[in-house]
Parts: sequence; structure tokens; C-alpha cells
Amino acid sequence: MEEGIGVKSLATGAKMSLHNFAGLGRRAGNQPSHPSASRRVEITNTIALMTPTPDPLFAERVRASFTRQNAMALIQATLPVIEHGRTEIHLPHWGGVEQQHGFVHGGVVGMIADSAGGYAAMTMVPATASVLTVEYKMNLVAPADGEMLIARGQVVRSGRTLIVTQAEVFAVKDSHETLCALMQQTIMVMHDKGEK
Repeated sequence: MEEGIGVKSLATGAKMSLHNFAGLGRRAGNQPSHPSASRRVEITNTIALMTPTPDPLFAERVRASFTRQNAMALIQATLPVIEHGRTEIHLPHWGGVEQQHGFVHGGVVGMIADSAGGYAAMTMVPATASVLTVEYKMNLVAPADGEMLIARGQVVRSGRTLIVTQAEVFAVKDSHETLCALMQQTIMVMHDKGEK
């Protein structure tokens, strides 16, 4: 491993390594020690740096919000996993969520990915705040074909105003999980603004 600067988050104790950032780690004669050395940044923690202390009742608050979200009830989705910085949404495969080929519709895949990432972000904010998606980008990498879909959302970076999340959606068939979608999302934290 090349020499670098180690940064430790005061909020989480998480370590983050920056290698050859802004010309560090160069050999004599100002040449990079590796062809890509001046561009390489290595992050050794998923929830990086500005991680706020969560509301101790975040799981109950997230579950109550999910219950109020009629769109999730409409598609029969459930929220069985709520952890600090991570959630999981399960969706049974049934006729009401299928497209013309018999797969779960891409729009429904996007719904559960969006909600999994959003609720992962909600675990990180104070009790007086709420969250709202401002953008996401999703790749459908395989047909959503299985008895159930599982969307796993997790926080990548938590800030005071914006939270970046990722979600992976898996199709479960005969107890085997196949990745069918990847999403990256930006969430806006709305301080002192509750839900309806």
C-alpha cells in the first residue's frame, strides 16, 4: 500500500484513507509513484465522515412513515429490516406488479429501490426532520423475475443537508438471489419539517 493521509471521522470513529491526493505520494522528480496515483482516492467506510447521531427511536419513526406511505401498501411491499444507515424492503411477485413479459415492472423496481434508500437516509436524521428524494439514477441489470424482490438501501454519505444512498434490488427465485437493479440516490434533509 502506498503512503497516504489517514483521516478519522470524529462522529463515527470511521477511518478514511486518501492516497496520493493533490500530488502526495510522488517519487523524487515529481513523478507519480503509480500512473493513476494522482487520481486515486480510497474510502474504507460506507457511512463516511459527517454521520449525525441518530434519533434513538429512528426505527419506530421509519416504520410509522412506511405505514403512511400508501404506494407501498398498494404494491404489497413490507419493511422487515431497519438499521442505522440501512433498510430492506420486500415485495412479493404478484400479478398486480407485472409487466407484459411477466417480470416485475421496472417502475415498481424503482419504487422499492427509492423507498429503501430514502428510509436508510431517514435513519440518520434528527426526529424533527424528514427526507425527500431529489434525484436517483437506476440501472436495470437483469429481469426482475422471482417469487420476491428484495431492495437493500444503505447510506453512502450522510451530511446535514444532503444524504447519498445506494440500493440494490435482488430477485429471489428458489432461494437464490439475482441482482436485477442498482440505484444511486440523493436525498434532501428537511429540517424541522414533519410528514403529513
